[in-house]
Amino acid sequence: MSTATSSAQSLGFQEAMQKFGRFLSGMVLPNIGAFIAWGFLTALFIPTGWLPNEYLAQVGGPMSKWLIPLLLGYSGGAAVYKHRGGVVGTIATAGVIAGADIPMFLGAMIMGPLAGYLMKKFDAAIEDKIPTGFEMLVNNFSAGILGGVLAVLAFVGVGPVVLAANGVLRSGVEGIVAAGLLPLASVIIEPAKILFLNNAINHGVLSPLGIQQAEEFGKSMFFLLEANPGPGLGVLLAYWFFGKGMAKDSTPGAMIIHLLGGIHEIYFPYVLMKPVLLIAVIAGGMAGVATLQLLGGGLIAPSSPGSIIAVLAMTPKGAFIANMADFLVATVVSCAVASVFIKVSATEESGESLEEAKAAMQERKQRGQVAVSAVRISGSELTNIVYACDAGMGSSALGAASLRKKLRNAGYTHISVTNAAIGNIPKDAQIVVTHEKLAQRAMEDSPQAEHILVRNFTQNDVFEQIIARLSENKMDGVMAAGQSGSREKHVLDLTNIQLGLKSVSKEEAITAAGKALVKAGFVDEGYIEGMLKREADISTYVGKGIAIPHGEAAVKDTIRQSGIVVLQYPEGIKFGNDTAHILVGIAGKDNDHLSILANIAATMDECSDDELEKLYNTKDANVLYERFALAN
Repeated sequence: MSTATSSAQSLGFQEAMQKFGRFLSGMVLPNIGAFIAWGFLTALFIPTGWLPNEYLAQVGGPMSKWLIPLLLGYSGGAAVYKHRGGVVGTIATAGVIAGADIPMFLGAMIMGPLAGYLMKKFDAAIEDKIPTGFEMLVNNFSAGILGGVLAVLAFVGVGPVVLAANGVLRSGVEGIVAAGLLPLASVIIEPAKILFLNNAINHGVLSPLGIQQAEEFGKSMFFLLEANPGPGLGVLLAYWFFGKGMAKDSTPGAMIIHLLGGIHEIYFPYVLMKPVLLIAVIAGGMAGVATLQLLGGGLIAPSSPGSIIAVLAMTPKGAFIANMADFLVATVVSCAVASVFIKVSATEESGESLEEAKAAMQERKQRGQVAVSAVRISGSELTNIVYACDAGMGSSALGAASLRKKLRNAGYTHISVTNAAIGNIPKDAQIVVTHEKLAQRAMEDSPQAEHILVRNFTQNDVFEQIIARLSENKMDGVMAAGQSGSREKHVLDLTNIQLGLKSVSKEEAITAAGKALVKAGFVDEGYIEGMLKREADISTYVGKGIAIPHGEAAVKDTIRQSGIVVLQYPEGIKFGNDTAHILVGIAGKDNDHLSILANIAATMDECSDDELEKLYNTKDANVLYERFALAN
């Protein structure tokens, strides 16, 4: 197997794990309030709690057995098929709960999404086949029948399997504990967190085991194995002490978010920037667990989120010293190990390297600028911007807060910037900012809005795009009056359209587009190399048989003026698993490339399949001219 093939397979695995992890986060994060309520009541009223009360302690039991699994099941089903999927997911989850005597968090994470998926497939199969007037009847009965069938299957099938798996895990963990090897769990837990599997591990495996142990002993170490903020804080401290550039400057804010906010994802890119730092977080995790085991610490209930505040809130009487020692030892060891690697590194940290790592954290393939954006903001005043992600918390909340602050500092106090989960985007949202990999879902949920697609929620150029568009809108009246400013009337000329080209490799086609841009006087020769580097970094294929190759930021100075060229390949050019029939080579002076990209994307989105087929095969350059000249 070649190195390239091996790297590709590794990348694919990491992407799949990150996608899986984000989906799990979408189930867990919206329900953190329920975890907190349960943990709060448990910490107060159980026999070993701060205010022991046998009567009030009864409230917590149904929450862990029924409430939280049902919420997880609903969220999982809704993530797949909105409210209808959530309802069926809840019904199916009830079956898996009824057949178990332990909290079925993992069972809910299985049944919720599965039920939503099956409901979606069933509805697609009978679409347009329901007699008029019977839609509500069929919809209600199909949801009820499918939910009931899945509840029975969960009760007799999935529940026993999860119980058996839980028994195996519990026996294995008890064996590890008995052998004094529990610290080795960090070898699995810490790297898995970086792959966004923290919720799967913490709430799917460790929490159920911890609940069983806490019922017997009044506390459990399992609640702290993943939630301990020490290893992550140690890495951030090491960057603060010995890092350089943006990696150093950004750590104070990251530490506050991580330690007090409990958003562990904030430190993941710092580890990905130097994968060797996995050794640091593993060492910190192992040292902390060993300390916890030695001093007999633990929590009464899960720490959700994993902040030091939540950890202390869930600490039972007599375990404060042990739990704080666990946190401090993990922090010190992680920081010490990370400091060694950061100090001896010959590569200076820069804003760009951190940016690349943050892109890898969100999804390893996310390398590049805004893939496609459409921010026209014309015709009405901009008042409502929404950041949207899977769960509507965490990263999107940070992004919204950052943009809101920038806009207020710039004097745009009337613009509202909020965050929401995809599926709950307000209908009055004018602009939706979301991750490029979530674009389709976001656009389906808010077709009325313009969409900005980013690779990272907190480190991006969204603010600059918004300001540029707001400034452009102020010039609309002048432009309409015929004063074109620095722009030409059109960025496309008939002479820059090439038809019926023979299929070649992707690199050859991009080079041909670059040469056409050079010939048209839009760019210098050096721009071509920037186009090829951009493509190597992230595919410029945007769907519907269209690719929009353009140069990376490093070759901006080779652009003479804004313009585009259109190359038609009837037999297609392979862009990975996709085929492009139209290549639109783009050169954008200053920020013009953003509006060109936006306009092309918006225009192509309006094309029907027949219109696209015509564009792919026409022998009349005017057909392509009318489509792409009108787009800009």
